Amino acid sequence: MKIETLFIDLDDTLYDRNNGLWEAIRGRMSRYMHECIGLPEQEIPALRRHYFETYGTTLKGLQIHHKVDADEYLAYVHDLPLRDFISPDPQLKSLLASIPQPKWILTNANASHAQNVLNILEVRELFSGIIDIHALDFHCKPEPEAFQIAMKIASQTDAAHCLYLDDSPFNLAPAKEMGMTTVLIGNAPSPAAHLVISHIYDLKQAFPELWDHRDQDSERSNG
Repeated sequence: MKIETLFIDLDDTLYDRNNGLWEAIRGRMSRYMHECIGLPEQEIPALRRHYFETYGTTLKGLQIHHKVDADEYLAYVHDLPLRDFISPDPQLKSLLASIPQPKWILTNANASHAQNVLNILEVRELFSGIIDIHALDFHCKPEPEAFQIAMKIASQTDAAHCLYLDDSPFNLAPAKEMGMTTVLIGNAPSPAAHLVISHIYDLKQAFPELWDHRDQDSERSNG
């Protein structure tokens, strides 16, 4: 099946997941829960895990059970010196520029954080757009509604023509069930992923069909 649209997760997918940024974001989440909501520090790790496993994100659980303001929360947890963790990535830029299909960021974060990350990596112009938590109407991955909304925004009607990359098998599972081709950025096999690659850099070697279609289309147009 020909891939026409790519959806790509942001954090821990576009950049090295071992650079410490996501750990720093998680630390800000815990700090928010303690300082802004008043939850006991010793209860926070288990509660965050429960919210993530139940709702897909800590934010969703906090909205349901503590009525937090999503914009306030997102601004707080992403208030970090991003350039201490990420920097321009020419290799990533070259890879993304070579992919002929439209590419969309699909993230549970807000657009402001996504813009900042993409600008530092110097790849913002290579994406057709950012589908963030606001664009998703506060549905979040792994909710099927999040993927349905993303497809509508991207003007894509057939999940079978979509490729989705994420570092979380939890997020990949519903996309695969919908019919998308799923790629896990990780080190361990998962039933939620058609392919597993250790870094997004490995995409061309693992899934050359993306580029093969461009070559075939070019041959037909020149024939």
